[in-house]
Amino acid sequence: MSLDDAIKQMTDTIKAACASAEVRTAKMSDEEARLSVYAPTGDMQKIKDATFQPALDLLNKEGMDIQVFVYDKDAPPLKG
Repeated sequence: MSLDDAIKQMTDTIKAACASAEVRTAKMSDEEARLSVYAPTGDMQKIKDATFQPALDLLNKEGMDIQVFVYDKDAPPLKG
């Protein structure tokens, strides 16, 4: 499995849990990616629950480290 395949699989899982979620991808290496997911507050836990086991399976079975970080799309941006 390629990294792009793993990203697509995880993105499909996220979209199945919340169709309105926005997914931003950052590839860290040939085996690692970070998915930043912006979703409504009410769907955040659903996405976390839906992606937990698939992320572990991708890591253990395919060697693909797909990290999923879920954020509230309606939260105000942090000021630095």
